Amino acid sequence: MKADEGQMMPQRSGTPVPAPLRFALRELRGARQGFIIFLACLIVGVMAIAGIGSFASALTEGLHREGRNILGGDLDFSLVQRQAGENERAFMQRHGAVSEVAQLRAMARAGDGDASLVEMKAVDGAYPLVGHLELDPPMASAALLEERGGLWGAAADEALLARLNLKIGSHIEVGDATFEIRSRLVSEPDQLSTGISFGARLLVSTAALEATGLVQPGSLVRWSYRLRLPDADTQAMNALAQQAQNTFEDSGIQVRTRENASPQLERNVNRIAQFLTLVALTALLVGGVGVANGVASHLATRREVIATMKAMGASRPVIFSTYGIEILLIALVGIIIGLGLGAALPFVASAAIASLLPFPLSPGVDWSALALAGLYGLLVAAAFTVWPLAAAQEAPVSVLFRDGFDARKPRPGPFAMVLTVALGLLLAAVAVWSADDWRTALIFLIGAVAVFILLRLVAVAVMALARRLPRPHAPMVRLALGNIHRPGALTPTVVLSLGLGLTLLVTVALLDRSLNEELTGPLQEEAPSFFFVDIPSASEEEFRAFIAGKAPDARFRAVPMLRGRITHLAGRPAHEVQVAADSAWVLNSDRGISMSQNLPEGSQLVAGEWWPADETRPLVSFDEKLAGRLGLKLGDTVSVNVLGRNVTATIANLRRVKWERLNINFVMVFSPATFAGAPHSVLATLTWPGGADAAREVAFLKEVAQAFPSVTSVRVKESLDQAAQMLGQLSLGIRAASIITLLTSILVLAGALAAGHQHRVYDAVILKTLGATRTRLLGSYVLEYAGLGLVTAVFAVGAGALAAWAVTYLVMDIPFTFAPMAALGAVVAALVLTVGFGLLGTFRALGQAPAQVLRHL
Repeated sequence: MKADEGQMMPQRSGTPVPAPLRFALRELRGARQGFIIFLACLIVGVMAIAGIGSFASALTEGLHREGRNILGGDLDFSLVQRQAGENERAFMQRHGAVSEVAQLRAMARAGDGDASLVEMKAVDGAYPLVGHLELDPPMASAALLEERGGLWGAAADEALLARLNLKIGSHIEVGDATFEIRSRLVSEPDQLSTGISFGARLLVSTAALEATGLVQPGSLVRWSYRLRLPDADTQAMNALAQQAQNTFEDSGIQVRTRENASPQLERNVNRIAQFLTLVALTALLVGGVGVANGVASHLATRREVIATMKAMGASRPVIFSTYGIEILLIALVGIIIGLGLGAALPFVASAAIASLLPFPLSPGVDWSALALAGLYGLLVAAAFTVWPLAAAQEAPVSVLFRDGFDARKPRPGPFAMVLTVALGLLLAAVAVWSADDWRTALIFLIGAVAVFILLRLVAVAVMALARRLPRPHAPMVRLALGNIHRPGALTPTVVLSLGLGLTLLVTVALLDRSLNEELTGPLQEEAPSFFFVDIPSASEEEFRAFIAGKAPDARFRAVPMLRGRITHLAGRPAHEVQVAADSAWVLNSDRGISMSQNLPEGSQLVAGEWWPADETRPLVSFDEKLAGRLGLKLGDTVSVNVLGRNVTATIANLRRVKWERLNINFVMVFSPATFAGAPHSVLATLTWPGGADAAREVAFLKEVAQAFPSVTSVRVKESLDQAAQMLGQLSLGIRAASIITLLTSILVLAGALAAGHQHRVYDAVILKTLGATRTRLLGSYVLEYAGLGLVTAVFAVGAGALAAWAVTYLVMDIPFTFAPMAALGAVVAALVLTVGFGLLGTFRALGQAPAQVLRHL
């Protein structure tokens, strides 16, 4: 014996393995079953978060990698309503090759009188400085755009060719110039840098643009000067951009580098990714219920082992640590699998949808996205594991050694409650900290927690109601009611898991319906039929007379319009002002501004006073909501760069603006004296009472295009249709992410039913022994599951409708529209899932041999 002991001593001479770790590793051998749902919930949630973050990173990295092509150079110098001056051009030309590009909206007219809105892009001979202009048939830019026999060359995209029934060689008129379509425009290397287009693209030369006569003082033309540096050094490029900002600080020039080639697209990608990440986090939270069920189910199977450990003197901390380590190791397996699948998503997407994207993805391993997803997984697993672990360590040995089922659940001590709350708060803090817009993240999390609490209260209320209802005579109904409120009932788990997923789906469906109804219903009926842009101020009265003659029954409204960029707020440079993501657009680029003696229609004065007609001071009226988000108040100053000149005005009043009706209105409306004498154009709307049919609108559009070729006419219905199409594409992605939550709910539901299988076996055997038939038992279970599913669906419809109403009314400021089909879909889905999964488990329970079970009772 001593020799044997001597041989074992070297193994114990090292650092001893802590007892909880040794026990946990041994327990893992018997943990193969019971953790499938546990792992599935973690894998789905972590995969969704990691995949969304990785895919968004691949998109933004692709934008950055292709930034030079997207921007059209290394730097872009952008101006509105004026071309660069000699000193500005000289500055650019000293540092590299320069290309001038002008962009504006105009009306293209075909020979048969048809007209269409076009996004005209005028380029010089150096275009494109980088990238490749793809044409069909291919040809050199000089041959494409040069003038031949009084006809200027142009390239049109497929949409314009189809809209005006054009082909190669066809002629169109824009302004005072006639163009020959010499090629079909397939792709432009810098298309993404221009943002969303509402018209078809027409590519012409800058010389041809001058011939159109469209460029007048006050015309809404954006001039861009792309600069290609001889050296692609990033540090030198950023230094030059900063030098340009300092040199032309008061000129109104907006400078972008290839690292910020498409800021609006990148912001939209990040916002959508943030929202989808929150949806995926909700799915992971729902999965947390499955984690808790899996832990509780596993610990129930280990009750004899726990009882033995406690009987042998194991303390509560040892038991807690043993099974905590075991569950942590299993959770790490699920998290690692989820991270691997999420990391693979960009590579799969790059191969599957590369042809659908306007630029190549840059798939790679985004360690920050994976780290965040892993942290979420760990926190959710820990938060939902503490409670069942603490309950198991509190159970007395006498209960654990009982062979039959005991429904009494020991309550964890204060430490477990505090630790659970702390982990929940830490999870919320991480979600808010990692979000670009912390307000949105906080509101989303508060809503999710509120739904969790409400669902728990609903479950408690259902159980209390079932307990207090009179006992019916029908055995099946009586048994179903008893199953709903008995100890160990599945009611809380079913309501909580399925309710949250259905609530999210109903909310998304009702938001989608409300937005579509707004775009296709009241908005189209009440919105103007046309917007007229770039009416020369000298021609305003002539244009009014024309409208009065052609559409005497329509309402015409016109206001002066300029473009300006905010440079200072309350004396602070605009780029130093920290604003929320949903308000940053006001400062990111130039804005439309106007002057008025009277309060604009569709506005309500909420603070301050409107200026008198003879006011000579530079004053401005600001939108109330945006003023609050920008930290502005009455008496503060706002500086705006207009036509290369900084103008500073004092905020005299704040307005509440009804933007959703698409009437003419502006964030900033100045007193007339502020821009007295400044060249400007006129913006106008035309509204037919009760709306007008498409044929009348199209015919009227042709007449306006022929009589005033320099005026751009925007048919509102076409723009709303395009907005509805974009909304549909976005809704599809959001619904796909929401389905992940429902999938997790289904996993949790399946896990809960599996965990309650032993209950069903004991119930079925006892009832069958007492004479209950299989049909009667099946009927009672169908009633039970159908009742739970119906209650859950009713709550989901109510909560989803309330959430959708809050978003539409309080955030979007549009009417809420209820969708009966969405409500019916939620009810059907809840009934199918609860009854279907419930009966699957029930058939297994009914198939158990009574003798085998009765031996252990």
